[in-house]
Amino acid sequence: MKILHAHNYYIQPGGEDTAFSAEIALLRDHGHEVVEYVESNQRIKPRRRISLALQTVWSWETYHRLREVLRRERPDLVHFHNTFPLISPSGYSACRSLSIPVIQSLDNPRLLCPSANFFRAGKLCQDCLGKTPPLPAVRHRCYHNSFAQSALLAAMLAIHRWRRTWQTQVDAYLVATEFYRQKFIEGGLPAEKIFVKPHFLYQDPGNRPSDLPGGYALFVGRLDPEKGVGTLMTAWDRLPGIPLKIRGNGRMAAEVQAWLRGSGRANIEMIGHLAKKKLVGRMQGARFLVWPSEGYYETFGYAAVESFGCGVPVLTSRTGVQEETVRDGVTGLHFRPGDGEDLAVKAAWAWNHPAETAAMGRAARNEYENKFTGQAAYPRLMEIYTRTLDASGRREG
Repeated sequence: MKILHAHNYYIQPGGEDTAFSAEIALLRDHGHEVVEYVESNQRIKPRRRISLALQTVWSWETYHRLREVLRRERPDLVHFHNTFPLISPSGYSACRSLSIPVIQSLDNPRLLCPSANFFRAGKLCQDCLGKTPPLPAVRHRCYHNSFAQSALLAAMLAIHRWRRTWQTQVDAYLVATEFYRQKFIEGGLPAEKIFVKPHFLYQDPGNRPSDLPGGYALFVGRLDPEKGVGTLMTAWDRLPGIPLKIRGNGRMAAEVQAWLRGSGRANIEMIGHLAKKKLVGRMQGARFLVWPSEGYYETFGYAAVESFGCGVPVLTSRTGVQEETVRDGVTGLHFRPGDGEDLAVKAAWAWNHPAETAAMGRAARNEYENKFTGQAAYPRLMEIYTRTLDASGRREG
């Protein structure tokens, strides 16, 4: 099968880039021919705001360039990842003009929320869910704290909802979790076109080398309020006997550093940027990972899945994707979102019951092997590709 994968890179690398690269590598490993069509926000020129605004809604440049590539390469189908802002929905029309089926990965909720995170003013916000146009995002300047940029995004979403682009121009959507499948259905996408296919790790991080319980708790993520950093600090103020390592940077970095300088926190350590191999080693040495995000909906949990791959259980807040990913009492423990005291209780239990925690780590490794490897992802991806080709009346060329 020959597949064209299209993706718009952001300036800062993220999980969407990871998913894009992993799926291409997986397909090539299985003998498929993959053509890449990529854009990058690095080439956006600040002074061309009007041009960028128009391109976000509809890019004639993308339409003509992609159509030329499609006519030359003749792929069986096109799989879009991020299209914002330079590719735009015009990419779908380029495919339609040549009767090539379209698949769109939904790795963030931008079709439902202009800021793509369901987060505003320090808490969960779903004010735009199901609204056309999504005017609350404009009123609150949700995208880059800019009225103009928020209005642009709201206009793009409204225009393509009115044109029924999302219903008629895309043959299948991929989401990583059932939680987000239900969110997109709630937001108006056709349920029969949305398929769950979890993201996966292209490289196995490796199970911990022994059944030892691990010597510390670990946090890996952005040091931002929505990531539950305040809850983490509240919990560890009550856990003087449990070592904690914190890996990350963000808006709360200075606050965390100041907190670390307080008395009784000698067992808490900030670890700087580490090469991938060293970070995996730190993860393998942990008794459990803490994933305390709150106030917004995570789109996926790569750190949690990597922890599973290392045979390390995860303590997470009972919300959204986190509740779906971590099975309470099986691959980790749940605590009430934003409740540092409840997190402290669960962390103390996990620390003081090493045998039970090790058993959850073994279950987490099994979960990783069954759901989050390339071996698990490939059959599901091919099932969706084949179903899409069959439904379109087009067969592999």
